[in-house]
Amino acid sequence: MNVVTSEPLHPASTDQPMIEPAASHTGDSNTPDLPMRWVEASPAWRLISFRELWQYRELIWAFGFRDLKVRYRQTFVGLAWAVMQPLFTVIVFGVLIHWLRGNASDGTVPYVVTSLCGMVPWQFFAAAVSQATLSIALNNNLIKKVYFPRVILPLSAFVPASVDFGVAFAMLAVVMMYFGIFPGWPALLLPVLVAATLVVAAAFALWLSALNGIYRDVQFAVPFVLQLGMMVSPVVYETGAVVPEKWQPIYYLNPLAGLLQCYRAALLGSPWPDLSSIAISTAGVLVLLVGGMAYFRRMERYFADVA
Repeated sequence: MNVVTSEPLHPASTDQPMIEPAASHTGDSNTPDLPMRWVEASPAWRLISFRELWQYRELIWAFGFRDLKVRYRQTFVGLAWAVMQPLFTVIVFGVLIHWLRGNASDGTVPYVVTSLCGMVPWQFFAAAVSQATLSIALNNNLIKKVYFPRVILPLSAFVPASVDFGVAFAMLAVVMMYFGIFPGWPALLLPVLVAATLVVAAAFALWLSALNGIYRDVQFAVPFVLQLGMMVSPVVYETGAVVPEKWQPIYYLNPLAGLLQCYRAALLGSPWPDLSSIAISTAGVLVLLVGGMAYFRRMERYFADVA
């Protein structure tokens, strides 16, 4: 009987390490060298990886347009709801303020125009935040099955909200032309204001979606909070006409207060908020955004467990 003995490819020696790099060959010169990759536990607190988010960016559009189709499927007026909601809300508030003999604007432009300048961006903010809050809970089955950056789910809620915002803003432009109001060069700042609105909405969406992913009763509190937010933000009124000047620095702690006033300044020529108020709002948004990014990454490891 023949006995076959096998010799080690690399004879042992006293100075040879126990683990060799993956560059060793098995006799085939065409075998590629495979790099070694170390996988370690990620830290508990870290921010969102923008490089990973960019790699999965197509999913944002895929989920977003899916939600847009679901929202307007089997509807009678479709995208017209994006026009009807802010317009009818402004009409109702205008009638109430007239009956109560109140003063919600400085009177230089029609009330419907100045209120729509606040209502249109507010509707975008409220729609994006409310839909992003539900995003984790509505996609719990998908979270359990496949890996992708979970932050894509709340960010995808901005796609249908952006479509509604574009339709509503076109309606605002038509109303302004009807009243003979044409913005000047400050309107060139509108892309900056829209980007700022996205950042503010994202800051709230990260916190609320992560909280609702763990505590599902958050979704019931968000509509109530948004209603209160509409009352304490200059949506259907101008800041200078309602808020006393001495209280305005505190009022501008609300990041949407200065932002909505900037929309009116860019479109209607209203007074711009002072630099200190803008700085207060900007600092608050940055703190909220960075904290939301860290909290979302902290909580995303638990989404699949409680889904």
